[in-house]
Amino acid sequence: MSGVRRLGARWRRRRPLRTRLAVAASAAVALVAVGVCAAAFFVIRYELLHQLDLSLTQSATRVIQENRGEGPQTVAGECRYLSAPACAQIVPADAAADPDAAYLLPVSTPVREVAAGQRAPYYSNVSRFGQPLRMLTTPFGDGRALQVALRADPVEKGVRQAAVLLAAVGGAGVLLAGLLGYAVSRTGLAPVARLTSTAERIAATRDPRHRIELPPGPPGRQDEVTRLAASFNTMLGELEQSVSSQRRLVADASHELRTPLTALRTNAELLARGDRLTPAQRERASGALGRGIREVTGLVNDLIELARDEEPLPLLEDVRIAEVAEHTVAVARTHWPQTPFLLEVGAGAAEAVRPGVPARLARLLTNLLDNAAKFSPPGTPVEVGLTAHDDGPELTVRDHGPGIPAEDVPYVFDRFYRAEAARALPGSGLGLAMARQIARAHGAELTAGAAPGGGALFTLTFGAQGPPGGSHAP
Repeated sequence: MSGVRRLGARWRRRRPLRTRLAVAASAAVALVAVGVCAAAFFVIRYELLHQLDLSLTQSATRVIQENRGEGPQTVAGECRYLSAPACAQIVPADAAADPDAAYLLPVSTPVREVAAGQRAPYYSNVSRFGQPLRMLTTPFGDGRALQVALRADPVEKGVRQAAVLLAAVGGAGVLLAGLLGYAVSRTGLAPVARLTSTAERIAATRDPRHRIELPPGPPGRQDEVTRLAASFNTMLGELEQSVSSQRRLVADASHELRTPLTALRTNAELLARGDRLTPAQRERASGALGRGIREVTGLVNDLIELARDEEPLPLLEDVRIAEVAEHTVAVARTHWPQTPFLLEVGAGAAEAVRPGVPARLARLLTNLLDNAAKFSPPGTPVEVGLTAHDDGPELTVRDHGPGIPAEDVPYVFDRFYRAEAARALPGSGLGLAMARQIARAHGAELTAGAAPGGGALFTLTFGAQGPPGGSHAP
């Protein structure tokens, strides 16, 4: 038995899912068809025999009524013909009381027992005149038994014909089951086949733009396989977006790195011919080289953090947003001495605490303050406000510069995006993208818009639940 199981398991492993599903569906339908045909055969056989037995019972009742008080004898003996009445004979319990003429039907010990009242009436199959007979033996009264027999070959012929017919129906049912199983497997696994084909095509071409064609219909009424295909399409869309984002990041990074690397190479070549330069020229070239190195280093560090598309995973700690704001404003005042920074903490906001990473939140606010100071005219303030709300604290950074054009608002947080007015200013276009990434990692939302009266307004809204991820930053 274990060898049969191993053989069956090996067969299943070597056959595709479509074949296994077709075989399983066909076997199930074929089993039902064969079971129904077998049940129908036994029901037909029982009904035919039951009708024959009823005829024997009726014949016995008639013979008893017509021959009441008669002694042992052969009452009727024409049952060798199909249209003749039933053969009938009266048999005594004692063989000594048998008539001189031979009985037409076989007399056995159970017949004598019925005559003596020692046995209940019964049906039996006998053969006489070269034909099968169905015989009923029943008490006749006064120590006698009555035997009644009818030809049984019509019933047997009907049973054989029913068996042949039902066998043909069962065979047709098995064949139909095979066809239906194949159709079910082909139709049911069509989305899986398309999914497999799409996956293989993507693996071969490395192009995630391919999609699986879904059948029409509302999403709520789709079957499991169609929902799987729809989920696969959604995954392909996310993969395509991720691949496009990575390619765009590489292209933008190469574009942004080209200029500072060219400047670095130029200054390095200039310093290599330092004997031809004056001390002032060497000092300017050396300063430009150092600034270029710092710019490239900062750009590369930003790219590394943005390429991960997620925050590191240090342990969280409770951070007072007001303390982070005060620290970053103080640092910004040293970096931008010509720009006044005004910090206003609203009632209840000074005690606002959120789980987070202090260094990352400080980086977020620093990027916002640097961006505001960069666009602020000398002497105009950058206003920082922290207020408390029911759903969490809210921090705003406002400048009095030219503001953000309406057509640029949807793109200000994109990597390397720089508006026309900012292309001449220092920077790589990564600061706001990094700020939004840090904000989302801490369960906050960073938005940009126009400030009343002019300038740009950035709003950082912290959610009531803090950053996702439980005890760790995402």
